[in-house]
Amino acid sequence: MSDTSVAIRPGRLDDAEAVAALLEPYIARQIVLPRSAADIRRHIANFLVAERDGEVIGAVAVRDFGGGLEEIRSLVVREAAAGAGLGSRLVAAAVELARQRGATRVFALTLRPGLFERQHFLPVDKSLFPQKVWSDCILCPKRYRCDEIAVLLDLTP
Repeated sequence: MSDTSVAIRPGRLDDAEAVAALLEPYIARQIVLPRSAADIRRHIANFLVAERDGEVIGAVAVRDFGGGLEEIRSLVVREAAAGAGLGSRLVAAAVELARQRGATRVFALTLRPGLFERQHFLPVDKSLFPQKVWSDCILCPKRYRCDEIAVLLDLTP
């Protein structure tokens, strides 16, 4: 059951520090790639945040790779808010943002494929996303031992 006291909204410049802080424990566990507050500010139009009582408790970003391909990335939820469906709500909101931007396909690399499969994403081979591999995976500390699963949602009618 989702917490209706949590609003999901577009990111704002003043959210960058809070989002960076949310990312830190996930970065330390090598679940998401590092992103500085400055990087988040530069790409704030790609972020959605979950807010409760004025506090940012979750975030997700959507990256446009062109040609109708968008990626869901930097998905984080404050540990105290985990397990209440907020991650699923953020994924759904990110898919909607991608759809509004004209996406025909949305993908993610994840350690939690079930979260995405519940929203009709299908597991696929990472080789379908050379753009991701060459832009981000090349910098990842796990690049030679990647344990993430690629998932894809086809938005075409």
